[in-house]
This record gives sequence, C-alpha cells and structure tokens, in this order.
Amino acid sequence: MEDLSQSALIVVDFQNDFCPGGALAVPEGDLIYPVVQDLIDRFEEAGRPIIFTRDFHPQNHISFVSQGGPWPAHCVQNSLGFEFYPRLRIPQNAVHFYKGYLDNVDAYSGFEGRLVEAGRITETTLESWLKAHNVKTVFIVGLATDYCVRATTLDALHAEFQTIVVSNGIKGVNVQPDDSDKAIHDMQGEGAVFLEWPVKNG
Repeated sequence: MEDLSQSALIVVDFQNDFCPGGALAVPEGDLIYPVVQDLIDRFEEAGRPIIFTRDFHPQNHISFVSQGGPWPAHCVQNSLGFEFYPRLRIPQNAVHFYKGYLDNVDAYSGFEGRLVEAGRITETTLESWLKAHNVKTVFIVGLATDYCVRATTLDALHAEFQTIVVSNGIKGVNVQPDDSDKAIHDMQGEGAVFLEWPVKNG
C-alpha cells in the first residue's frame, strides 16, 4: 500500500472525551495513537489530504442523557473534551469537519459533518470536498469502531469511495461485548477492506 495517489486519510473523532479519562472513554482508545500518527506523517509526506472529523456538541445536545439521549455529555463545544488527543501532531494544511453541532441533530458519520474554515462551519460536505479533490480511496482510522468509524465507513462506501479501514488504528466502545465485531462484519459486508498498517519504528 505504498501508492497513496488519489487517496485521503480520514481520522475520526480522536478527541479527549473518547480517550481514557474522558467523559465517554473508549477502552484503550489512546493505544491507536502510534498507528494514527504514522499514517498522518505518511500522508503528509505524500502530499495527500488529511481530514479530521470531530464531535462539536452544544451543551443541550440530543444525544446527551440530560436530553433523553444514550450518552453522557461529551465533546461539548470549546471544552477540553472536544480537543484532540494531546499527543496528536496536526499538519497545518489538514482539513477539519465538525459534526453534531446542532442541538437537535445527532451525527455519527463524518459525512454528516461540515467543513470548518477560519473557525466557521461552512455548508461544504465531506463527500463533495473529497470528490472536488479527485479522491478515489479513503483510509479510515479513529474512534469508535462500533459508532462513528462504522457510520463514516458505510457512508464512504455508499458514496462509492474505495474504503480501507486500518484495523490497528481503530478501537470500539463495546457497550455490548461484540459490538465492534458486529460493526466490522457490517463494514466488510458493504465492501470495506481491512488493512493492518505497518508502523515504522522510530
């Protein structure tokens, strides 16, 4: 998988609240860091697009328990939990998409997000941005396997991108013990390719 031409990297929700100690922590979610950073570095070296999606929830978001939803408050706008996992090195030319920023709309998939430019949420969708940049293949890593990674992957496939999920660059919440296994089965069933990324030492 050395040829990254026509490829883009999508890093899904690698945020403090989804890492150990966060409000909605994915068990061992931080352990994907070396793989994620290596991919970021490789895509940056290759001059290929790197996209970061993030939950950007208002205080009263529909998914929160306080509003009758299933989850504790997490990734609240401009909170520490919203910020990236701190070891992550973000390239200056990376592209950012926020999702779940309306109080009454849930959004698991990065394809439900909108491009952020100069601190402002635009109307540009991830699908339209990728197609405008002639991307044919997307590599997907991040959190969590059974929710936002699954939803982003399925939407990428439905948008007819070749979709590669990096198996050692994802972790699941597993509210039920087999949720991640089911999610992987769903993604593979729709045509996603699962690839283990060889992290280079040093």
